[in-house]
Amino acid sequence: MPKCSIPIPTNFFSGFVRKSQFFSSSPLKLSVRLRFSSPVISSETSMEAESHTRVPPEPPIPDQMFKPGSKMGSYQLGDSTLYSMIENYSNLGDFESVEKLLGRIRVEKRVITEKSFIHIFKAYGNAHMPEKAVDLFHRMSDEFQCKITIRSFNSVLNVIINEGLYHRALEFYAVNSKSMNISPNALSFNLVIKALCKLRFVDRAVEVFRDMPAKNCLPDAYTYSTLMDGLCKEDRIDEAILLLDEMQIEGCSPSPVTFNVLIDGLCKKGNLTRVTKLLDNMFLKGCAPNEITYNTIIHGLCLKGKLDKAVSLLEHMLSRKCMPNYVTYGTIINGLVKQGRTMDGIRVLVSMEERGYVVDHYVYSALISGLFKEGKPEDAMNLWKKMEERGCRPNIVVYSALVDGLCREGKPNEAKEILNQMINDGCLPNAYTYSSLMKGFFKAGLSEEAIQVWKEMDKTNCSRNEVCYSVMIDGLCQHGKLKEAMMIWSLMLTNGRKPDTVAYSSMIKGLCDTGSMDAALRLYYDMLCQEPEAQPDVVTYNILVNALCKQNNVSRAVDLLNCMLDRGCDPDVVTCSAFLKTFSEKPDPAEEGRDFLDGLVVRLLKRRRTSGACRVVEIMLGKYLTPKTSTWALIVQEIFKPKKIRAAIDKCWRNLYS
Repeated sequence: MPKCSIPIPTNFFSGFVRKSQFFSSSPLKLSVRLRFSSPVISSETSMEAESHTRVPPEPPIPDQMFKPGSKMGSYQLGDSTLYSMIENYSNLGDFESVEKLLGRIRVEKRVITEKSFIHIFKAYGNAHMPEKAVDLFHRMSDEFQCKITIRSFNSVLNVIINEGLYHRALEFYAVNSKSMNISPNALSFNLVIKALCKLRFVDRAVEVFRDMPAKNCLPDAYTYSTLMDGLCKEDRIDEAILLLDEMQIEGCSPSPVTFNVLIDGLCKKGNLTRVTKLLDNMFLKGCAPNEITYNTIIHGLCLKGKLDKAVSLLEHMLSRKCMPNYVTYGTIINGLVKQGRTMDGIRVLVSMEERGYVVDHYVYSALISGLFKEGKPEDAMNLWKKMEERGCRPNIVVYSALVDGLCREGKPNEAKEILNQMINDGCLPNAYTYSSLMKGFFKAGLSEEAIQVWKEMDKTNCSRNEVCYSVMIDGLCQHGKLKEAMMIWSLMLTNGRKPDTVAYSSMIKGLCDTGSMDAALRLYYDMLCQEPEAQPDVVTYNILVNALCKQNNVSRAVDLLNCMLDRGCDPDVVTCSAFLKTFSEKPDPAEEGRDFLDGLVVRLLKRRRTSGACRVVEIMLGKYLTPKTSTWALIVQEIFKPKKIRAAIDKCWRNLYS
């Protein structure tokens, strides 16, 4: 049989670290639990600490195990016990004892099988010590005269990949498969394809996959699933689905994992029609959906807002004896909350508890937050009490939801009490918790209390993020404390935090309110040079346009409106109202306003911004300003395109005669 090697070019690994560089590190510190025959003696310490104190007793390795015995083929008496001890010490993570055993084995020139080494490799993997596994792999042949086969090679390769060291795994494969003359098998190819996909080298993974048959290694369901997953993550779902057809033609039966990968990719794209077809295909192939399949589809339905179908699928799941788990229920509850149907989420919670499921913190936090947002604070507090009665100790997510909810209700002082309780319970608040509380105090007009909360963050060593700075700047500007806001702005820049759109808009608003129009415009121009998260939005433009119009600087406000349109930002009712106020002193303000907004509609339509144009028309009609006949014609032509009308009519006929 020809040797099977994956053709990875040498220059492919040119950017990878070399083995000597990769594994050079400071002296290894291991936490080791020494186990002795006496049940009284037990200690847990580190090897480094032990080297400075005392040498512990050696593990109970009977000397008679290593004394010469009568030969039994290639084995000696006691070899099976030796292998068992290696396996036991490896499972316990007692690598010091393993090394002592290996040392005695080397001195006594005892036989040690590859199977024992594989046990050690797996143990190193569980202990997250891939460098030790690689080092022992290279010692197998020279020190222990143990022949290296593809089994030990794959074992070490898998350890490296499971640690997420994908570059190192590919280097290990390329170097050792050639130097040790090892012929990889299907598992080797699967591992390499997995590493390539994780590194987003999907095209290279496809090349390796296509080369497998030429190396007498046929892809299996795992190979196909791994490659499909890589393609889906690169938004190449059509190629992944073609692989499903190909694998079935090649006689490789897809597994539930295969279908789950494709269903997940389609759900993330929102293509639920193809998900339905794929699910039908799954049933036709006799491949029963599992809980992961149902959870994935339910999550996709919730993302699209189709909660009723998600609940229906949950019932279908139960009818097929496939029991939902807390992920299933949590997904549906979260979807219901986002749609403003928190009470329906409460009913799902009750059903979940009746089936014996333990409700986690994230479900409670979603429901509490939803109840507050829907104006049901009493129900939210009752759920909080119920949670405590059920013995579910609140975590930072639940505490933060409660603090935010109370602040929304205009009760920042009660929220402050919850935060104090949170700290007393040993659960330190995060930046989100503090931001919610500061926003609550500012909203209630208690700016000094908000500033005090800002200062208290230092006591808990809570690092301030961009949101904290934005809330503080916005609140100070709203309360006319521009000087203090500018100090926070400078502190933000000094600490390397980048202002976002909210922070910029707040500062611009503060400057406009104090009449510093030029400074506000300079800050706006600075925004244009920033990252996408700091670009001006309709709120920013409205602040500037309104300020310019109040100064009767209409020409400059129109220039800003033009910039707004050029940057793809549609005007809203605030923008239109600001301009309409400027025509109040005109001889015919209604006619002037109608002409201005009518022209704005035409400009938006010419830019193919139909939704923005329709919004301006709605504003005009709300102010009793009728668009021109020619403008109406353009709108009707854009909205009611012949193809869309024809499709709608055809759909009606189908519904009538179906």
